Amino acid sequence: MAGSWLLGTGVGTPGERPTAVLVAVRGEEGDGAGGPGTETSLTELRRLADTDGLRVADAVVQSRSRPDPATYVGSGKVDELAALAERTHADLVIADGDLSPGQVRNLEQRVGVRVVDRTALILDIFAEHARTSEGRVQVELAQIAYQLPRLRGDGRSMSRVGGGRMAGGAGMGVRGPGEMRLETQRRTLRQRATRLRRNASQLAERRERTRIRRARNQIPSVAITGYTNAGKSALLNRLTGADAQVQDVLFATLDPTVRRISTGESTYTLTDTVGFVRHLPHQLVDAFRSTLDEVTRSDLALHVVDASAPDALDQITTVHGVLHEIGAGHVPELLVLNKIDTAPPEWVDALRRAYPDAVAVSALTGAGIDDLRATLAHRLSAPRAQP
Repeated sequence: MAGSWLLGTGVGTPGERPTAVLVAVRGEEGDGAGGPGTETSLTELRRLADTDGLRVADAVVQSRSRPDPATYVGSGKVDELAALAERTHADLVIADGDLSPGQVRNLEQRVGVRVVDRTALILDIFAEHARTSEGRVQVELAQIAYQLPRLRGDGRSMSRVGGGRMAGGAGMGVRGPGEMRLETQRRTLRQRATRLRRNASQLAERRERTRIRRARNQIPSVAITGYTNAGKSALLNRLTGADAQVQDVLFATLDPTVRRISTGESTYTLTDTVGFVRHLPHQLVDAFRSTLDEVTRSDLALHVVDASAPDALDQITTVHGVLHEIGAGHVPELLVLNKIDTAPPEWVDALRRAYPDAVAVSALTGAGIDDLRATLAHRLSAPRAQP
């Protein structure tokens, strides 16, 4: 199943990018700089859609205290969304938040096109970008966790099911063929998930053996972490001469890349890891936990920040939240302000005031890299990194 399934229903015209419209609910009292429906969050959703090969035509935003339990936005906004989808010939509606199966069903009936949420979009991007067997296993596990509660009999889920509706409280004997097929699909998916978890466990054990060997040889480990598209892979390449994939898209790197660095003062491993994003789906956090353990068990987290991003401080907060969620909040951190070649100097100065120990660099031009190498050597001078 790993691979793109978000657009698996054949939307769009061959050779053209499918068209999407966005819909969001913005809390009336404000949700913070990166909350759902804010300009920052919608800008990121547009980038996610672009990364997934979609063309965003427009967006509908409603201010209300909480999403409508039936249709996410209110009835009037649903009509506005339907008119916008028809006017732009949209193939897809993407919600800047999580939708319940009922909300998806009701919106699709009212709007007349496929409706997905932010989580489904991110999962689709991960499916497209997973390259290694471990990455594909983790993505498929996340897909199954997302899809299981959303299987329904209207042909919109990943498996088409149809037929009757379960009678209240009745057993299998009075269910229509749709329910029997739906249960078969669920059982098949659960069995598939069990096999995938077994494979993931074996891959995690292999990764653990590698970590044990490094620890036995007293080789410190540095994990590059940070927000997606902060320049982590470019920094890995600059520091090690590696050829890790570098693209100006979100989630270009899903599979860890490990390189060994030896200088006159120290030897250590440098691992590039998956980037984070606002509202990172919990299915992905759970599925990628073994990979994220590269950060949890590292001696030092090299937290790369895009200094040219207007919401850099908010991105730092997001990354710290995810690190705590995966149990890596205790890992010593070195903040790296990247992209200083394109960031306004006053933005870099503001970040330096907020984080005085940060090192400012440009992975593209090499500016500040010597200072970063020296700082790394100092922080890793002991067998275990010190806070």
